[in-house]
Amino acid sequence: MTPARKAPRPTTAAAVSVTVLAGAAFGLAPAAQATTPAPTAATAAAATADPAASGVSIRFVDIPGDGGVRLAANVVAPSNADASRHLPLVVLPTSWSLPQVEYLAQAKKLAQAGYVVLTYNTRGFWQSGGRIETAGPPDIADASRVIDWALANTPADPDHIGMAGLSYGAGIGLLAAGADPRIKAVVAMSGWADLVGSIYSGRTQHAQAAGLLGGAGELTGRPSEELRQILEDFFSSNLAKEQDLIAWGKKRSPATYLDRINANGAAIMLGNSWGDSIFPPNSYADFFDKLTGPKRLELRPGDHATAELTGLLGLPNTAWNHARQWLDRYLKGERNGIDTEQPVQLMSRTADGDDYEGYPSWSAVPSGQHRVPLTTTEKITANHDSGANAGTVLLSGALDQFLKIPPLVSIPLLSRSHAAVWQTGAFAREQRVRGTVKLHTTVTGDRSDGTAVAYLYDVGPLGVGKLITNAPFTFHDRAPGTPFGVDLELFSTAYDVPAGHRLALVVDTVDPLYTEHNPDGAHLTFSSPDADPSYLTVPVRD
Repeated sequence: MTPARKAPRPTTAAAVSVTVLAGAAFGLAPAAQATTPAPTAATAAAATADPAASGVSIRFVDIPGDGGVRLAANVVAPSNADASRHLPLVVLPTSWSLPQVEYLAQAKKLAQAGYVVLTYNTRGFWQSGGRIETAGPPDIADASRVIDWALANTPADPDHIGMAGLSYGAGIGLLAAGADPRIKAVVAMSGWADLVGSIYSGRTQHAQAAGLLGGAGELTGRPSEELRQILEDFFSSNLAKEQDLIAWGKKRSPATYLDRINANGAAIMLGNSWGDSIFPPNSYADFFDKLTGPKRLELRPGDHATAELTGLLGLPNTAWNHARQWLDRYLKGERNGIDTEQPVQLMSRTADGDDYEGYPSWSAVPSGQHRVPLTTTEKITANHDSGANAGTVLLSGALDQFLKIPPLVSIPLLSRSHAAVWQTGAFAREQRVRGTVKLHTTVTGDRSDGTAVAYLYDVGPLGVGKLITNAPFTFHDRAPGTPFGVDLELFSTAYDVPAGHRLALVVDTVDPLYTEHNPDGAHLTFSSPDADPSYLTVPVRD
């Protein structure tokens, strides 16, 4: 970091939000977890309601992972399973900071359907040994060691092996599919394909998301020194370490191993939520179109893991139902029809019910593009929150999912000295926004560094804007007063703008979700030169 550069400012709201969420969600200190004994057989029996009566057995076991690290795990299988017949195997790595009982409700359903299920706590968390490697090479090697153990100690079929998981477990499952050709099917829910693009999009730190992950890791596990250093460099905006951060993230991104994943040929199902504030859906969508094997992409309303949460509690859940159907098709060979549906399944954030729209590919989702010229020049003063923001990690997407209440703002009341605003006219008919909104503009800063956040709103007759999508971008080491072009992809979405409403593009410089890099008193100007006009491209479906 250059001496003249001001330290970045994650907002107070971000810090408070992360602290409250992490503290509310997790209660044990790392030292306490490290010494907590593994559950006994009696504990396992008490963890479920009479498993024998349901035809399911549950065993808590220790498995040697890569380098001999102990992995706390449980095996859930039909109670009559024995060596006389092989059963398909499903391996479930746990989500970040959650214990190995996370998947017991779903594991029981799978076992009742004839699977051997092995769920394990990823290294560095809870009773498992080692340090948190953040889906690094030891974690991927662990997945293969778990499969080895299952083949040696359960009636698992070596020719019918799948992985499934939520969040951290989803990422590990995808990465393992590129490393271990024995894996024939993967279900990756609320995960990532590009880790850098998820938490550092537009060269901007997603402060709340990374802070929540880092805080939860400290509370429930034992982070590696590498992870602690990466987070320190990340939050301090140490540009001298930026390429190290990118290399660290690429090593942990399934997109980096696309060729290997395709060569191994696993059938891959991806699922995510439009409002995922930890792993936005863009990288899944781009990754999906490049997969060459059997594949399915589901995108639906919600925030990180909120669409799958009720399934973890054993309640009816569409996402988990589809996951089991995918595994049944590609591990058991059942002709249940999931492979004959359109491979891309989207649910609009404004739709009633849970009906999906089917498309042959991600690129085919929009049937047209609505181009909005941004002809006026707008100059804003940085370091002030205009009132436009993308909400709070985990909470805002959930409110949108369950109550249809996205982040709101009064467009007429936005401070025009702190927010650039462009609006369309009212639309005569409904606009079905589908896909990735893109912004092209020219920016001039009077300082060498800066951050801006773009928001797209659905604006009703009273001027109240409902957030459709957003994305940040940051620049460093620009010559003050020299214009430069910006091409920004906002986070992908599906949203229906009612007839009579209009769209508003708002750009300001402060948002609680992100770290901002604007020096005190800085100004940003957004212009539309004749030789390179500014515009917004909105993907729409007829």
